[in-house]
Amino acid sequence: QVDLVESGGGSVQAGGSLRLSCVASSNIVRRYCMGWFRQAPGKEREGVAAIDYDGTTGYANSVKGRFTVSRDNDKNTLYLQMSDMKPEDSAIYYCAADPQPFHLRVEDGRKWSPTDWGQGTQVTVYS
Repeated sequence: QVDLVESGGGSVQAGGSLRLSCVASSNIVRRYCMGWFRQAPGKEREGVAAIDYDGTTGYANSVKGRFTVSRDNDKNTLYLQMSDMKPEDSAIYYCAADPQPFHLRVEDGRKWSPTDWGQGTQVTVYS
């Protein structure tokens, strides 16, 4: 069992930035594929960005060029830097981890449910 705890959510004006953090309970950050998913009211959960253990990343088309996923292995922490945010980015954002890679699935928009999940953090972008 891996615990993932997100932080950094909040409200921001369109065009602004936020950085989400996800602290893992063990050193899985350097061994697992980790990523971010989001779910808006009335919509399906979707993959946003992911980073594999070797640093390879994958991004949903809707966030490419605006969001950056990264990690700090020493701090067991995953990050999502969000810039030029839009109202349609509003959602609950979830950190996820899986020993199997899923970053390419996020890139392709294929459905995938990682094995471990955080509790989620709300992000609201207002115009």
